[in-house]
Amino acid sequence: RSCPIGVFLLDIKENELKMKPAFFSNDSCYLPPLRYPAICKLRGNVESDEYQYIIHGGKTPNNDLSNKIYVMSLISRNSKKPTFQCIEKDLGGDVPEARYGHTINIVHSQGKSMSVIFGGRSYTPLAQRTTEKWNSVVDCLPSVFLIDFEFGCCTSYILPELQDGLAFHVSVARKDTIYILGGHSIQNNTRSPSLYKLKVDLPLGSPAVTCTILPGGISVSSAIVTQTSDTEFVLVGGYQSDNLKRLVCNTIVLEDSNIQIVERESPDWTPDIKHCRMWFGSDMGKGSVLLGIPGANKQLISDANYFYILRCKGEEDKEEEMTAQICIQTSTEDPRDSTPFEDSEEFCFSAEANRFDVDDTDTYNEDDEEDESETGYWITCSA
Repeated sequence: RSCPIGVFLLDIKENELKMKPAFFSNDSCYLPPLRYPAICKLRGNVESDEYQYIIHGGKTPNNDLSNKIYVMSLISRNSKKPTFQCIEKDLGGDVPEARYGHTINIVHSQGKSMSVIFGGRSYTPLAQRTTEKWNSVVDCLPSVFLIDFEFGCCTSYILPELQDGLAFHVSVARKDTIYILGGHSIQNNTRSPSLYKLKVDLPLGSPAVTCTILPGGISVSSAIVTQTSDTEFVLVGGYQSDNLKRLVCNTIVLEDSNIQIVERESPDWTPDIKHCRMWFGSDMGKGSVLLGIPGANKQLISDANYFYILRCKGEEDKEEEMTAQICIQTSTEDPRDSTPFEDSEEFCFSAEANRFDVDDTDTYNEDDEEDESETGYWITCSA
């Protein structure tokens, strides 16, 4: 949280986790280190390995909420200095309010693509605030937002099937359909077992969005989904209640606009994971998940985080095993300066970005960086 960039390259070799701050091009806009943003990848086409990251919302270091949307691209793959470009998109129309704990997905229909934003939480509107609950949060309205990046316009849809706002839910997209399951409603303090199917049609005229309620949902919040094949996903982690983790895993199969969710064999969780009160993590792509627990749970090094790599095998693989490996990353920040965890802390990592060389990290020279000790966090800006 003390890094002015907030974007890192990640590498794990021999059970050792290494993180290296990313570089941005001179024409990039300022991207604050956001907490709980919604992130997805936008490919030029299905076969392309080139893609962009779409980033929306989240909490800023000042604990404000952002309503901005960014497009981040990897423009240089130099092993010593991979460089990203970040552009802030100007949007018009029904722009989503500032929020966090929501999801964003890309749908493809009739040769066109759009982003879909749903759910999340926001602060109580200024007109409704009281002194005692000035920074209290509420569920966002259950509106569905379609964003056209080509023209920079947003359109909101109110669907009768969506009655409650949800945060920290799971969304899985394939072609023109998005499936939404789980999530927490702060208004009634429940984790919805509902399963929603959003279908987006993009004809030449106005888009059409329909919603169907399906059976077989899962009551969970802050779960992680990793993709193991074109049609198969694995659901890992999350919470069944405020004080109960969900240690069961599920396989999600999407085929022909249908979804199938079945329970699968869970990994052999370590005692540390089983007995910790809190865990966090994110999908790393290609069936891998990074899971972490605060060091205080182990009562060894209170300011350390203990990370595990969970590798999920697809159903077509002969050896259907899920393995966990441990690596340790010690925090250097003062715990008193840290923002408390809310539900589960999130990391946003991607395994597709080029791995950086560990040798380059070991010989990294801090003198190559600009001295920011005098300028301060909020003063250094790009033009």
